[in-house]
Amino acid sequence: MSTRRKLASVIDDQDALAGFSRVRVSMILTDPRAEDNPIVYVNSAFERTTGYARSAVIGRNCRFLQGEETDKRDVDRLRNAVEADRDVTVDIINYRADGTPFLNRLIIAPISDADGQVIYFLGIQKEIYDSEREEDAADTLVLNVRARVQEDLGLVIDSLGDHDVETQIDQEAITRRLECLQLVYESMMLSDNQARTDRGIDLGSLISRVATGVAHEEGRSGIRYVQQIEPVVVNVDAAVRVSILVSEVLSNAFSHAFERMEEGFVELRMSKLAAGGLRITVTDDGVGLPRNVPFPNPDTAGGRLIGLLTDGLEATITPVRGAAGTVVMIDVPFGITET
Repeated sequence: MSTRRKLASVIDDQDALAGFSRVRVSMILTDPRAEDNPIVYVNSAFERTTGYARSAVIGRNCRFLQGEETDKRDVDRLRNAVEADRDVTVDIINYRADGTPFLNRLIIAPISDADGQVIYFLGIQKEIYDSEREEDAADTLVLNVRARVQEDLGLVIDSLGDHDVETQIDQEAITRRLECLQLVYESMMLSDNQARTDRGIDLGSLISRVATGVAHEEGRSGIRYVQQIEPVVVNVDAAVRVSILVSEVLSNAFSHAFERMEEGFVELRMSKLAAGGLRITVTDDGVGLPRNVPFPNPDTAGGRLIGLLTDGLEATITPVRGAAGTVVMIDVPFGITET
């Protein structure tokens, strides 16, 4: 079994987080176990940089970005690195959807599960301008972003269980969690103290954005959503873990609480406790948790991820089965707050 570094060891690298908001750092994920190593995820920066819509690239090999001026030696370096399951950095000529070329600093890195099996390749891309060709700063930025995403994604991958050629990971599940991570990174770097303070991260602002995104993507007509979130300043490690945890629990409520129901209600509350730490509650008036199913359910990817995040925060999670619906209460200890 491989040992992953603690999230805080890379989260504290603010240069990596800044890279998502200061510059256009594109992120892609490919699946080497599928035929022709197709793209399974791209972020919005990729769409902006290349001009290709996400729907136009999912399922294709990255070679469509190559063109007449692309150096075959660069292509060979990329292919050889993928075949050998190793990192590689290449400055390569790629082409936008409108046919214009651009110089792309591309880092390819394997993403392994807990058993060391490579199940994805992460691509971090940044357009390089003439003034940046010889600058170490641009290369350092992309490397830092790679490390940041590689570690966070590793946590998510570990929660998805055993992986083999016959059992492919749910790409939709990976995409949703990557979108949450992207939102976390961007929120952390908002200017004018909207998401950061001199003492740490304003988790209230961050959770508001993450939760609103989940409600928009997972909600439907007839399901009302409200949130009441107090400002709570926490350390960076906790900000990432709590954000993903809230995303998982809230998504679970929207996805499973209202089966065969036309209307419903979901509420998110987060408040700072008098003794320190914070309490998060997700309430719904849906069908309720089945009596014979634990929460979080270790037999599901979402349940395992909730368990990993809860353990990492040394938090407690308590589901309450009401006459109608469910209340999930999460208490996170005072150690996550900044002093």
